Amino acid sequence: MASSDTSRPNILFILTDDQGMWAMGCAGNPEIRTPNLDRLAATGMRFDNCFCVSPVCSPARASILTGRIPSQHGVHDWLCGGNAKNDPITEGRLIEYLKGQTGYTDILSQNGYACGLSGKWHLGDAHHAQKGFTYWAVHAKGGGTYYEAPMIRDGEVYREPRYVTDVITDNGIAFLDRQATGDQPFYLGIHYTAPHSPWDREQHPAEIYDDYFENCAFTSVPDGPIHPWQINSAPVGRTPEERRAILAGYFTAVTAMDMNVGRLLDRLETLGLRENTLVIFTSDNGMNMGHHGVYGKGNGTFPMNMFDTSVKVPCLISRPGHVPGNKVTEELVSHYDIMPTLLEYTGMENPESDRLPGSSFAHLLTGKSRSNGRNTVVVYDEYGPVRMIRTSDWKYVHRYPYGPHELYDMVSDPGETTDRVDDPECASRVIDMKAELEKWFAQYVDPLLDGAHEPVYGRGQYGLAGPAGCGRKVFNGDWHYIKP
Repeated sequence: MASSDTSRPNILFILTDDQGMWAMGCAGNPEIRTPNLDRLAATGMRFDNCFCVSPVCSPARASILTGRIPSQHGVHDWLCGGNAKNDPITEGRLIEYLKGQTGYTDILSQNGYACGLSGKWHLGDAHHAQKGFTYWAVHAKGGGTYYEAPMIRDGEVYREPRYVTDVITDNGIAFLDRQATGDQPFYLGIHYTAPHSPWDREQHPAEIYDDYFENCAFTSVPDGPIHPWQINSAPVGRTPEERRAILAGYFTAVTAMDMNVGRLLDRLETLGLRENTLVIFTSDNGMNMGHHGVYGKGNGTFPMNMFDTSVKVPCLISRPGHVPGNKVTEELVSHYDIMPTLLEYTGMENPESDRLPGSSFAHLLTGKSRSNGRNTVVVYDEYGPVRMIRTSDWKYVHRYPYGPHELYDMVSDPGETTDRVDDPECASRVIDMKAELEKWFAQYVDPLLDGAHEPVYGRGQYGLAGPAGCGRKVFNGDWHYIKP
């Protein structure tokens, strides 16, 4: 059997792609069908204020794994080059973007955990296992079609004819079955490409799509004017017909993924591993599907945005008999807290704790009072030259070097409808929050990788940032994809 030592629990980490916090039944959405996510919430904790570190996939994923902010690990945008031998933009040149940087899976592996990954990697050189993983069944790029998806097998790219969400689950279950026969604790990452676009009917199970398209009113999603900053390369619901088709596809991708989460939970229960497996469910970033008039996440607009619907993510953590059940916490946590949390929860030292911004919230998972002096009042985000400081009451967004900047009262205006950055009554608050933001980033930024000085447009990164890029252009600045 896999680990029965309760001090060294197994870990199942499920990560989705572009799932808004609002896209779960347990979060109060009455239209979207997520019975298995609701099942996780009922048997564990739901974090109502969990934030990604950057509202786009690759930087967010790098921050989860390493505990570093983008201006420490150097991944500032989604990676459009260096992932696979068939990447045209880098002509097959593979780039290991996190080379030399410690991930928590490195530490778990060094301490006896078997580490497996199934699904989306999207951090460069998908052909070779990295960061302590010995089981490696990954997507070659990080996104694309749900049928005929580019996957890696035996180090080479092949096209997978089956629905990729099912395949990612199948590969994960194969790893679980293998580990169930031994005593070694395991870490399994299940990284779905769902519910990222495309959302066309032919991309997803037709029976689910048709049910949503024909029978769902989609009143749970705002329907208003398109935001003036909306980029032109995203699927956008500009007409009622387009909106219905897009939302039907998005809801379908979520529900099909939820069914696969159920398969994973069922297999853990069948193998007798459920009570000694910490199950974590989250998404790399949030998602707007008409929220604020935006379709997309942080790079759904230019300039990039930091709306809560872009930076807040679903977060469910469950381990029956150990993690409090059916509990919702309002405490502010960030994805940069995951590394210290998992290491503390499994009883391991964090060799990089002095250099990392996050702190553990393991005490919440054990039902204990706070014992580490953790300050949960503030979280921070960055996306290239755009930075955010967020408290429970206020949010300030600063765009280097020229703006525009934003300030929102998150108590009286949780929908972020009124920007108060130029309100004379808020002048001192802007000064104080900007000062706190700059002090925090000065503490953690690596000057060689400072995103405030990088030309990040939200259109992709295809090389190493900073001096390691050897003077090459590494950020895609094709304005055709941003504005007409």
